[in-house]
Amino acid sequence: MAKVELKKPIVEEISANIKDAESIILVHYSGITVEADTQLRKELREAGIVYKVYKNTMMNFAFKDTPCEALTQHLEGPNALAISKTDATAAARIISGYAKKAPTMKMLAGVVEGTYYDENGVAALATIPSRDELLGKLLGSIQSPVANLARVLNQIAEAKAAE
Repeated sequence: MAKVELKKPIVEEISANIKDAESIILVHYSGITVEADTQLRKELREAGIVYKVYKNTMMNFAFKDTPCEALTQHLEGPNALAISKTDATAAARIISGYAKKAPTMKMLAGVVEGTYYDENGVAALATIPSRDELLGKLLGSIQSPVANLARVLNQIAEAKAAE
């Protein structure tokens, strides 16, 4: 079997994973212990994120003519892909937490919802709370004035009853 035929399924796997993904984060993963890597993979898997190490040449072929093509400039050294189909910021948030424990591990770049982000842009994405947290804050903001009004009306009613 020719080498090209062996590589084709891997390129197709990468292409299938990045197709319709909310976010693709390119991670330089050196300097992380096996224990920390296992914990990182577990947390990413629980969040529904595909985290896989591929050869740079395979990623290079898979990224051609896709929004991820801008990531090819970062394909040097040991790299992995974190691909999220649902939450656009989850991968960046989780990896950023682990990168603090292993300073040599870092997010190189990413493509989120079709837009390329460099290292600083991906780091900024990591600070955005999850969708559930944002919805909770929005609901709290909506409920706050109503709760305050109810409290004031209740105090007025208690004051009238005490008279």
